[in-house]
Amino acid sequence: MLLRILALACRLLPLALANVEFDSGLEDADGLFPVTGDELVQEGGTVTLRCTVQENDNSSLQWSNPAQQTLFFDDKKALRDNRIALVFYSRHELAISISNMTLRDEGDYTCSIFTMPVRTAVAKVVVLAAPKKPEISGYIGPIAEGRTITLMCNTSGSKPLPTIRWFKGSEEMEGQTYESDPTDQRAYALSNVVNLTVWREDNGAVIKCAVNHRALQHNVYTARQRIEVHYSPIVEIRASKEVPEEGEEFMLRCHGRGNPEPSYFNWLRYNGELSERAVVRHENLSFTYLNKTDAGVYQCVAKNIIGTGARNYSLRVHGDPLDLAPATPPAPVNVSLTPSRHDSTTSLDTDPLSQLTQSSIDHAVIGGIVAVIVFIALCLFIVLVRYLIRHKGTYLTHEAKGLDDAPDADTAIINAEVGHSSSEEKKEYFI
Repeated sequence: MLLRILALACRLLPLALANVEFDSGLEDADGLFPVTGDELVQEGGTVTLRCTVQENDNSSLQWSNPAQQTLFFDDKKALRDNRIALVFYSRHELAISISNMTLRDEGDYTCSIFTMPVRTAVAKVVVLAAPKKPEISGYIGPIAEGRTITLMCNTSGSKPLPTIRWFKGSEEMEGQTYESDPTDQRAYALSNVVNLTVWREDNGAVIKCAVNHRALQHNVYTARQRIEVHYSPIVEIRASKEVPEEGEEFMLRCHGRGNPEPSYFNWLRYNGELSERAVVRHENLSFTYLNKTDAGVYQCVAKNIIGTGARNYSLRVHGDPLDLAPATPPAPVNVSLTPSRHDSTTSLDTDPLSQLTQSSIDHAVIGGIVAVIVFIALCLFIVLVRYLIRHKGTYLTHEAKGLDDAPDADTAIINAEVGHSSSEEKKEYFI
């Protein structure tokens, strides 16, 4: 039994020794493999390449470029390039640096240790090319309200591709990106286009194009374009007094806010002409003194090269039966030759005009009734006078009877009382 155990042990011992030797060989082989890492560098920057080994049996270390040109062999420089320098060398490490990196320097760099066989490790170097500052094109001058402009933001020389964003103030706008063919198959050119419909609120707005890229880190390249929008006037009327009073001076001033500023103003009066007391001086309408007949609806019209704007004002003179409250202007009337994002319906204010029209009708009715009454009274007076004229009054006086035949007054009275037949009636006429 003992002999059998010894025989089995003799058989297993060589196998165990072989395993120990094999594991030791693996450890030695692992320690001889070079170790390096990938690098990311900006264009124009400096990259440092490090290659290390845990164990070295006096084998040489070497760095070579993507074209398989030897850069350094141990501590000896092999390539004439002033950008390449030795950083550190020992039997376990070889570190070199390359300054002023370009896009052509990008690629796989190889670290080798010359054992049998030769063992290698690869470091992938990526060169980032920052984009050039962007430029905005497409804006050629002032735009009429409601029109659409196309702006383009261009940048080039970047690697990899950048991102482009549009902003109007703090509001981000969506654009469309167009990629150009890369120059030398390395750097890219990129364009982004945005379509913008402008309104009067956009006048003076700043449109910004922002370019982001890894090479810029936390910085952003921007380009700005301020836009000018032309739009028709918005009219506002201001009165010199809140409560106009009869007999006083009064003025209405028309303010037209447009771009460009209005060059023409005009004043109109509904259902009538301006009175002789009304004086128009450009945007001002002045009354030397107010009369109740000046009450009505007045309109100011302002024009510029884009369009026309108008606003109505209801004038009520103090003392007018309608003047129960201070005059307030009705809603504006704006007429424009360009579209607007707001309600563009054109209508005239009818409430003040209808009130004044109704008042005029009432006054006319009252005046007509008074005129009819006066006319009837006058007719009655004429008829009465004519009646009195046609029916003349007559009477006999006692003194007239028999006066011609009586020698004195007493005799005439006596003759009148007895009805003297020879006396002739005397008549007195009233006209």
